[in-house]
Amino acid sequence: MPLRDHFRPPVETRHSWDELHGMWPAVIVQKLFAHLPDEYVAAPGVRLGAMFEIDVSADEQDEPVAAPMSGLSGGVAVAPLAPPQPTLTIETELPDQDEYEVRIYDDRHGRRLVAAIELISPGNKDRPESRRAFVGKVAALLQRNVCVSLVDVVTIRDFNLYADVLEFIGGNDPSLQSKPPGLYAVTLRGRKRPRQRSLLESWFYPMQIGQPLPTLPIWLDVDLSIDLELESSYEETCRFLRIS
Repeated sequence: MPLRDHFRPPVETRHSWDELHGMWPAVIVQKLFAHLPDEYVAAPGVRLGAMFEIDVSADEQDEPVAAPMSGLSGGVAVAPLAPPQPTLTIETELPDQDEYEVRIYDDRHGRRLVAAIELISPGNKDRPESRRAFVGKVAALLQRNVCVSLVDVVTIRDFNLYADVLEFIGGNDPSLQSKPPGLYAVTLRGRKRPRQRSLLESWFYPMQIGQPLPTLPIWLDVDLSIDLELESSYEETCRFLRIS
């Protein structure tokens, strides 16, 4: 079965897009374990930025903090501490990212993160600050030699975060042309070289509604990769959720 549009009718009227995004990481993990060497493990992760809450005990305190001080009569006196005042105070809303992902770890080296598969959500693309936060996350993972795969099936936002990552690190992919596609899957990995500039390698596959999903390489080490068949994991997810 081909890729559906999960953000418009008829699919959207019966199934919310987050049903797919919430289930897909677990199915991907199930598929990966059939190919992962014994020393590697995979785990799904879902974190909703909109669900973030501050505990009541963490409420802001305006009263100065007092420190104990010895008194002359043997008792304890207190003197308020006077922390420095901020040089700037502004109202802002820090982006709290949605995360629908799969992470792969190397158990031989203290559960070292070696690969991350990110299912892009509308919240990752809706505002400039959200896109910058997501790009910064991907760049930080690449800097740590973590292989990163992006899977974008969001049809209501045309931004291409792969192109934004390349712009952030000063790179360019000629296959993107003047208008990068809004739907795509891509794997990226950084390769550090002694006494030379690092390399960035990518495997980019545009996607279209009505067409099968591609297979991505997932790099576990410099010379070790496995295949992630997006089509089979996607179809199994849709079957579980009864998305026709």
